[in-house]
Amino acid sequence: MPHPTSWTDRMGWPSLGDHRRFVTAIAIDAVGSGVFMPVSVLYFLVTTDLGLVRVGAALSLAALVALPAGPLLGGVVDRFGAKTVLLVGNALQGVGFLAYLVTGSFAAVVLWTVVVTLGRTAFWGSYGNIVAAISRPGERERWFGFLSALRNVGFALGGLAAGLAITLGTPTAYAAVVVVNAVSYAVAFALLLSVPATAAGGHRPEPGSWSTVLRDRPYRLLVTGQLAYALAMMVLNVAMPVYATTVLGLPGWVTGAVFTLNTVLVGVGQGLVVRAMTGARRWRVLLLAHITFALSYGLLLLAGALPVAFAVVALLLGSVVYTAGELLGGPVHGALSAEAAPDHLRGRYLSLVQLAWNVAGAVAPVSFAWLLERGVWPIWAVLGVVALVGAAVAVRLGEVLPLAADRVSDAPEPLAV
Repeated sequence: MPHPTSWTDRMGWPSLGDHRRFVTAIAIDAVGSGVFMPVSVLYFLVTTDLGLVRVGAALSLAALVALPAGPLLGGVVDRFGAKTVLLVGNALQGVGFLAYLVTGSFAAVVLWTVVVTLGRTAFWGSYGNIVAAISRPGERERWFGFLSALRNVGFALGGLAAGLAITLGTPTAYAAVVVVNAVSYAVAFALLLSVPATAAGGHRPEPGSWSTVLRDRPYRLLVTGQLAYALAMMVLNVAMPVYATTVLGLPGWVTGAVFTLNTVLVGVGQGLVVRAMTGARRWRVLLLAHITFALSYGLLLLAGALPVAFAVVALLLGSVVYTAGELLGGPVHGALSAEAAPDHLRGRYLSLVQLAWNVAGAVAPVSFAWLLERGVWPIWAVLGVVALVGAAVAVRLGEVLPLAADRVSDAPEPLAV
C-alpha cells in the first residue's frame, strides 16, 4: 500500500478533488437538519395550539403516508438521474420548512411534514447514486465513511444550536431554528447544482425493471442485513437516552456524554477505521460489526445491575463499543449496496435500502419504548437477537454475493482506458 503523502491520507479521508461543493453541501445540510431534529416536537408544541398527543400523531401519520415514496422515487432516479431527484429533495425540504412558519392546524402539520419527509426521502434515495458516481471502486468505503462522519459532526453542531433554542424556549427562538434550516437547504441546493449528473435510464421504464430487482435474492439478503444495521443505528437516539435517564435513573449529563463520545469517535475515527479494515473481506467486517453491537448491548445490560457510579462507566464503555460497530458497518454497507446494483437500476435497488431505513425509523420508537417499559433486560435481549441475525446474514452474504467476498480497499481502481 502506498505510503500516505498528506494529512487526509493519514486520516483515511478521500481526496475531494472537484467534489468540494458536494461535500460542503452535505455538511451544511447536516448542520441544518441537526438544528431541527432535537426540537421537532417542541417546535409545534410552542408555535401551535396542538397538544403532545396530536403533534406526535401528526408526525407519525406523515411518516406513514410518505413511507411508500422510497421505491417510487427509485424508479424516478433511474429515469431522470440522481442529481435531479437530489435537487428536488432539497427544494421540497426548504419549501416545507418555510411553510412551518405559518402552520397552525393538525392538517397543516401533516401536509407540510409529508412534504418535508418526501424531500428527505428523495435526498437519501439519490444520495448513494451520487456518491457512487463521484467515486470509483476501491475507494467507496472511504467516501461513504467520510461523508457519514461529516454528517455526524454536522448533526452535533446543529444540536448545539438547538440546545440554545430550547434554553430560550420562545416562539421566536424556535422560528429562528426553522429559518436556519430552510436557509441551509437553499445554500445546499445552490452548491449541489455543480454535482455531476448521473446517467439516466431513459424516459420510459425498461420492461421487467422492478421484477429484476425483486428477483435478486442476494440483494434482498443484503437489504435484510441493512435492516438489522439500521435498527442498531436507532439505539443511540431512541433507546440509550430513555434507558439511561428513565430506566436506570442516571444523571442527565450521562446522555450528553454518550452523544459527545459518539460524535468525536465517528468524526475522528471513521477514516482511520476504514484504513485499518483495508484488506479484510467485506462480509467479515459486517460480521464483526454485528458482534460488536451484541457486545455493546451486553455492557448496557450489565449497567442495569451495577451501582450508579459503575453503571455510568458501563454505559459509557458500552456506547464506545457500540460506536465501533457503527464505524465498521456503515462504510461497507454503503459501498456494497451501491456496487451490487446495476448502474441502470441503481435507483431502484438503493430505494429498497432506503425503505429498510424508513421501516427501522418507523418501528424503532414504538417497539423500543414498549421494551423499555418492561425493565432492564428485554430491549437488550431483543436487540442481541437482531445483532445475531445480522451476523448470520453477513456470513451468508459472503457465500452468495461475490462483491461481499471482495476485500476492503481505500485506494481507487485505475480508470479503464
